[in-house]
Amino acid sequence: MIRWLIVVFLALLLINWFTPLLGKLGFGRLPGDLRFKLFGREWFIPFASTIVLSVIAGVVSKLI
Repeated sequence: MIRWLIVVFLALLLINWFTPLLGKLGFGRLPGDLRFKLFGREWFIPFASTIVLSVIAGVVSKLI
């Protein structure tokens, strides 16, 4: 159980670290990424960016 908590923590840390870099590369602004305001708060749902990053991760895992 503690091993999974550490893995999740490290994954969230890496995602937080790479978010500005991915934003500069255009991820988060692809057609298919939803950004809207609701109840005075901005919401972001990155459908297209998630699919693209999953395909890249799949290709990298097949190569390794």
